[in-house]
Amino acid sequence: MNLEQIFHTPNPIIGVVHLLPLPTSPRWGGNLKAVLDRAEQEATALASGGVDAIVVENFFDAPFTKHQVDPAVVSAMTLIVERLMNMISLPIGINVLRNDAQSAIAIATCVRAQFIRVNVLTGVMATDQGLIEGQAHQLLRYRRELGSDVKILADVLVKHAQPLGFPNLTTAVQETIERGLADGIIISGCATGSPPSLEDLKLASEAAKNTPIFIGSGANWENIATLIRAADGVIVSSSLKRRGLIDQPIDPIRVSQFVEAARRDRS
Repeated sequence: MNLEQIFHTPNPIIGVVHLLPLPTSPRWGGNLKAVLDRAEQEATALASGGVDAIVVENFFDAPFTKHQVDPAVVSAMTLIVERLMNMISLPIGINVLRNDAQSAIAIATCVRAQFIRVNVLTGVMATDQGLIEGQAHQLLRYRRELGSDVKILADVLVKHAQPLGFPNLTTAVQETIERGLADGIIISGCATGSPPSLEDLKLASEAAKNTPIFIGSGANWENIATLIRAADGVIVSSSLKRRGLIDQPIDPIRVSQFVEAARRDRS
């Protein structure tokens, strides 16, 4: 995966747009325009703050289904992502929670987004949605059928989950790349807002060899200078919100502070 070709930088900073509840989710408010407006505001704040790319996810649809989401969610996300792509020129990715990678790659292919995030590509994870089994075989075949070049960024030992058995991080990374055919690897802490350890990032980077490693959670302007030394890029959300609260909208000032901190160390 050539990061510069996709993100126009060797060390991309990817901001996250957390969509308000979508149709059929428990907290759906019945107003898709409000969801669109919030998504547009957050994408604009991220872009003006200097991020290199954006990933859009149905974060506030919790509790999530562990597999396929309702068609209304796919329809809404397609509409929203297409609107954002017409607004900003940044690369855009899609994450359909909890693990509907097939819908994500379908949306991405249709709207010409560049990448998707997959929480469980290989292996089996015990989650609050139950046991989630990776479906790499299905996803990679589906991508081929679509004639798609959308890249797959895959979490390894994803947050908010526990693996069945006792897998070694090095082995898990290698198998996700070599057997799951992931284009990039994401390493997170144990939960949203919790950073991975520097040791885990270094182990993952060594195991991944030429496959890029992304920090998947918990990055902020205080720790990014240290963490980014062991990674190729970062996906960031919570610390960019007003007062650092997950339910608040993106704060463009916090985005600028984060981007400055991340790029200062790299330069």
